[in-house]
Amino acid sequence: MHMDRPMFVFGSDRAGRHREGAALEALRNRGAVYGQGAGPQGNCYAIPTRCEMARPLRRDEIAHGVATFLDYTRTHPWLLFDVTPIGCDNAGYGPEDIAPMFAGAPHNVTLPRVFADILAAQSSS
Repeated sequence: MHMDRPMFVFGSDRAGRHREGAALEALRNRGAVYGQGAGPQGNCYAIPTRCEMARPLRRDEIAHGVATFLDYTRTHPWLLFDVTPIGCDNAGYGPEDIAPMFAGAPHNVTLPRVFADILAAQSSS
């Protein structure tokens, strides 16, 4: 089975409150489940970028969530994933902090242009 619409990948708090930004979009329009802070849900996938109290997670914690997501994408090659610039708005990190976590993403993952540009610059240097 191949989905007509790519899965919307967004940053979430671990409590799954989905109150603002891409998380709110996921809740309203993509089937995100209130109270589920990580993993696949509806036509989207949540990667935790903030703790239960909505404070930013450490980069290594976000990297763990990204690695779990990338494992999921590799075991679901028939699905397409459209990643938003997670961690770069409400969690307060810059694209240069988060983009390298997606290095080696499979072909069924579309990264935001800012992430793709950073990864391309790193691979050419």
